[in-house]
This record gives sequence, C-alpha cells and structure tokens, in this order.
Amino acid sequence: MSCFPCFSKKNIPKEDLLPPASGVVKEHEPNGKPESHPTQKTSDEANQKDAGTANIAAQTFTFRELASATKNFRPEFLLGEGGFGRVYKGCFEKSGQIVAIKQLDRNGFQGNKEFVAEVSMLSLLQHENIVTLVGYCADGDQRLLVYEYMPMGCLEGHLLGIPADQKPLSWYTRMRIAYGAAQGLEYLHEKANPPVIYRDLKSSNILLDEEFNAKLSDSGFARVGPMGDKGHVSAMVMGTDGYCAPECARTDQLTMKSDVYSFGVVVLELITGRRVIDASKPTNEQNLVAWAMPMFRDQKRYPELVDPLLQGDYPAKGLSQAVAVAAMCLQEEASVRPLMADVVKALSFLTTAADSLPEDSVLEDEYEQSDESSD
Repeated sequence: MSCFPCFSKKNIPKEDLLPPASGVVKEHEPNGKPESHPTQKTSDEANQKDAGTANIAAQTFTFRELASATKNFRPEFLLGEGGFGRVYKGCFEKSGQIVAIKQLDRNGFQGNKEFVAEVSMLSLLQHENIVTLVGYCADGDQRLLVYEYMPMGCLEGHLLGIPADQKPLSWYTRMRIAYGAAQGLEYLHEKANPPVIYRDLKSSNILLDEEFNAKLSDSGFARVGPMGDKGHVSAMVMGTDGYCAPECARTDQLTMKSDVYSFGVVVLELITGRRVIDASKPTNEQNLVAWAMPMFRDQKRYPELVDPLLQGDYPAKGLSQAVAVAAMCLQEEASVRPLMADVVKALSFLTTAADSLPEDSVLEDEYEQSDESSD
C-alpha cells in the first residue's frame, strides 16, 4: 500500500481544518495562538544542529505546529495510511496553506541522523513532476514530513472501480498523466544527483493536482539509492506484485530498468483501465501484463486493450504508439528497455489532439524490430 495514499474521494472542507479559537492544541493564549516555548524551541534547534540540518532546504516545523494544523491529528483528517505511517490533511492557520502531513512510524528510522539524511535527500529533489517537500519535523521521537497537497488524489482512484456517476479520464488526460510521470522518472534517473531509483512505481504512487498534472509521490524513493558505484538497490522491502520486473525475483535487485518496466505497467493500466492483478477475472486475464502480451504482436487487436469506459473515443494512431511505449518498457530483457528520456520523447506526441502524428515513433520502430528478431 502506498505510504502517500490515494485520497481523492475524501473531501475535508478547508474551513474545518482551521484551528478554532478555543484551540485543539491544549496550550493556547486567549487570542487562539499557541504559547511560545523558548526552552523547547532552543532544545529542538540544538538537536537539529547536531543532526546536521543546516544543508536542508525544507522548512522546519515543531510538532505543536503540525498538531495544530491537523487539530491534534483528528481521525476525520486522516487521508490514509500505509507501511511507513499515516497521512493527514492539514492547514496552517497563519498562511491558510493546505498540506499533506505524513506522520512516520516511530520504528521506521533508527535515529535522528538517519531521518535527517533522508530529508536532506528529499529536499534536493526539485521538479514539477515530483511532489514538493514543504518541510519536516524531528521533535523528540516524532518524525513527520510535510508535502504539498494534491487535491485529486492518486491515479489509481481515477482508473479503478470508479462510481457510475464519475466521469472517466479521457484518452488525452491519460496520456498527459503518463507524460508527466515519465518526466518525473526521467528527472530521478538522469538529472538528479545522485541518481535515484524510484523502486515502487505504481498508479497509487502517482498523485494528481487540480488540473490532473501528474507528480510522483515520495513513496518509491523512501530510501536513497543507488549509492557510490552501485547500479542497483535491494528489492527486499520495495516493489509491488504485478509491477516488479522479471529480473527482480531472480536477483533481488532493483535498477533503473526495473523502474522502466514498472512504468510500462502503469501505461498499460492507463490504456486498459484494468487492475494489475485481478482475481475476479478469468484465469487468463488475472495478470494484466500476461493478458496483454499476445495482443502486442497483433496491431489489429490493439482496440481490445482499450478501457471500455472510453467508448471508442481515442485516436487509432495514438493508441498504436502508446501500446508501443508500453511494450518496449515491458521487454523481458532489461537491457533492451528504453531510457526514460526516449519514453518522454515518444509520449510528448500523444498528449494533445493533432492533425498529424509522426508516422512512427522511435519506440514503435524499435519494438517492431525487436519483435521481428525474436520470431
């Protein structure tokens, strides 16, 4: 389960988040503002300095501030929870800024230095397709991360099991989401320093803003990697069934090409609107990738892949190129999967309606060639 959960269906009015004058945080002045605690603040600052937080760009919050923003972490403000802790919707009284506050499991980090090292890494990841880390809290044994709030929740909530009265995502919205997620992954792989292997890419880890722009949550890169000259990280605690590349089970290692495979699964989800693993389906359709693979080889069958909720409203050429992207990312051999820069380029042509698309994308040509060589 995502540690930055899918919360698109939970609406908490902004006015309900504002701390009342009586105060939920117990220590309040008559004007409704929390008391200042010079001794505690000095102690907190000393702890942070000892941990080496001077290099962290993110803002520092006290636990009191975050408790006030969430009305003492009341259950009605809980957005979701996962393996790393719980996420709450919060609002800062002075600025009115709405945020997502992740309260980490206290057993998740060995100590303050490990947590601060993690925050330092996260704070350096700045990209329009990565969820922004606003700040953090390391008061005593409390460990919290504060992120920008993504009002439309996660991609999974807009693809799978949507109610009858909810409008499905259009074809072009789906392709824009794929394009945005690809750009975020390209940044992590090829532009971040050091490079980052995301490790758990899936539709529940792709969050959407009010205009359905995609941003990768922090869930996948909750641990730094790769480090030094290693091109891989351990798969022991990451990865999700159905999204993991075939080599992960054999080697227990994740690489950038493992991320590319997972991205291919997400593209397939966007095309089909199907769950990656669905036990309610007939046996031969329960695994999304295994079900789709035979259709990759026959372009006449591509329409069988398309989400029925689209009701045939998609461009035939755009479908062919999107399937080619998915197929190349899902290659059995990791070495022949594309770089994310190539995926970004291919998807850039699919995000808007156009009178003419390129006759063949680079990935479409490559897939056809690799398919011929395997016959």
